[in-house]
Amino acid sequence: MRFRKAKEFVIERLIYLSGFMSIVFVVLIFAFLLKEGLSMFWRVPISDFLFARNWYPISDPPQFGILPLILGSIFVTAGAGVISIPIGIGSALFIAEIAPRRTKEVLKAGIELLAAIPSVVIGFIGMVTLVPLIKNLFDLSTGLTALTGSITLAFMAMPTIVSIAEDAITAVPRQYREAAVAMGATKWQTTWRIVAYAARPGMVAAIMLGIGRVIGETMAVMMVTGNAALIPHSMLQPVRTLTATIAAEMGETVQGGEHYAALFAIGIVLFIVTFLINGVADVYLHKTKK
Repeated sequence: MRFRKAKEFVIERLIYLSGFMSIVFVVLIFAFLLKEGLSMFWRVPISDFLFARNWYPISDPPQFGILPLILGSIFVTAGAGVISIPIGIGSALFIAEIAPRRTKEVLKAGIELLAAIPSVVIGFIGMVTLVPLIKNLFDLSTGLTALTGSITLAFMAMPTIVSIAEDAITAVPRQYREAAVAMGATKWQTTWRIVAYAARPGMVAAIMLGIGRVIGETMAVMMVTGNAALIPHSMLQPVRTLTATIAAEMGETVQGGEHYAALFAIGIVLFIVTFLINGVADVYLHKTKK
């Protein structure tokens, strides 16, 4: 008995230490970003950095306006959301409420397999299949566009959305369904008006985490969007995202230089955005538990 209590005590402390260290690592990462990137805002005002229209870090004088990069990220993320959210939520409802047991097991395994595919592989598939398809379909000079990136990233966001949304739907008490059926509701009415409404906080959290995955993606989006740091005016233009800029240019910078600090400043912007998105998702997850 004493040994079991000691074992439980050690395991509890190890779990506590793991959670505490996770927080420490996040704080240290943010501190490192601030240390390397905050000097950028001493040279360039924050408003100019965020809203200037030109990103020419190696020109003379250099121009560090990340508005084209922000808009590129917004275009790609919004397009991916439009595609992945309805398909992901619909798939989660089908798996949790409609699919037979055997079909449900196959679909869940397939979704987990899709989540395990490396992003560079998805980007390569997008280059081989989507890029020529978009080019020929819309008669463009290049298929490396924001639309191509959106479709590619939608496939990366859907496993997260489906998995978390399906868990939220499954967590809805069975009594809700039984009460709805007892009152004469059809299967569709029960699924859409009762179950989906009760699982809404969890589905919103799933959507936010899926969008967070899209915003933070690097390799796939860098391979299929064209990497043009220009203000986009449509989904059929090449764009460059914030993450792709860091990945593409960090190897060309001089440590401690302006360009180096500017890339870390972009990292600060990305960290804050993803932190806010994950924070909103966490709030909705707690609402689900309540």
